[in-house]
Amino acid sequence: MRNTDVMDASDNQQKILDAVDAGFDAQLATTRDFVAIPSTRGAEGPCQDMIGDLLRERGYEVDDWHIDVDDLKDLRGFGPIEHDFSRARTVVGTYRPQNNAGKSLILQGHCDVVPVGPLDMWETPPFSPVVKDGKMYGRGACDMKSGTIGALYALDAIKAAGLRPTGRIHFQSVIEEESTGVGALSTLQRGYRADACFIPEPTDGKVIRSQVGVIWFRLKVRGFPVHVFEAGSGANAIMAAYHLIHSLQKLEAEWNERAKRDHHFGTVDHPINFNPGIIKGGDWASSVPAWCDVDCRIAILPGWSVADAQSEILACISSAARDHRFLSNNPPQVEWSGFLSEGYELKDSAAPEAAFGKAFAAVYGGGGAVPEQAFTALTDTRFYGLNYNIPSLCFGASGEAMHGFNEYVDLESLRKSTKATALFIAEWCGVEKV
Repeated sequence: MRNTDVMDASDNQQKILDAVDAGFDAQLATTRDFVAIPSTRGAEGPCQDMIGDLLRERGYEVDDWHIDVDDLKDLRGFGPIEHDFSRARTVVGTYRPQNNAGKSLILQGHCDVVPVGPLDMWETPPFSPVVKDGKMYGRGACDMKSGTIGALYALDAIKAAGLRPTGRIHFQSVIEEESTGVGALSTLQRGYRADACFIPEPTDGKVIRSQVGVIWFRLKVRGFPVHVFEAGSGANAIMAAYHLIHSLQKLEAEWNERAKRDHHFGTVDHPINFNPGIIKGGDWASSVPAWCDVDCRIAILPGWSVADAQSEILACISSAARDHRFLSNNPPQVEWSGFLSEGYELKDSAAPEAAFGKAFAAVYGGGGAVPEQAFTALTDTRFYGLNYNIPSLCFGASGEAMHGFNEYVDLESLRKSTKATALFIAEWCGVEKV
């Protein structure tokens, strides 16, 4: 490389960094508008409208389509859809370079957020984002609306620096990341591919090296209702459900013992988490409950078969039912109610990791040694890696209380992650002067 090339690269890098700083107030304003949209499952439409408008304003080629679940059912990683999907959409903005000399890239974010819970337990309204003490508070501020907008403004910074990428870029806004992942799956079914994928989830400045898969299932337990004055002659479905939950906790412990042999998760404390997350049951306080439904989540490690894990779950429940006075003759039903997701380990990724290492070093220092983590939740990167061997990096800002009360993203970490994203795009896709 000529000295002038080194000087040009260094000059371009500084221009991009300066452009991120110059555009950061606008980035935060857009992020606040995005967080203000209550895009829980089934209500993501206004967020997708906003992303489509932002992409069109910037001159991207926009593909906005309704997801047909029937097109996805046979694809690896599909999870059952139980709610109304008639308004489900994916939005992709494509940048096509004039000089197609660089590598292609998928930038993806999800716009769906989880429910907020009791509003009186929030210090500020979850969909009225507040900035204070260097943090932005609101549902989705951390997970992951700030990252999605950050990636868009990373592209803006390259343009503001007087540069344009020389590789094709797909900017993808998807839904369902929090429950099935079929939004990301729909982009693959649609035909979108690239040499690498980058998802700016809030990873606290670490690259996710390995992540668990997740299985959702519902226990449907039936009892025998009687008046409580003769409760002993009935069968309490809620108490029977607790019997099954206790057995599933034992399965969780067994899987965590097995996880100690994993080369990434072996040193992680309790990587397999079982969570009974929703419980519904009974009809009257003075009636022995006739029914109880429990929605559950459990993790599996990379390399574990979803089908084998399902079989173990069913065997655990069947064994517990046989040991129960009522359930032994009235076995519970199990429904698969969402995620049926494999774990994912980042592999065959030396080239994009090297490019990101340069970007990371320029922003964070450390000579390009990017911290890693084994992640006890999952991200959409798995679809690209498992289905098409597209190396998929996940890296982003810091924050707290994802899925909890008073969720926030740290704004200085967001500034840095936006800079790293912009420099990675420039390094991976290549840039030329406008």
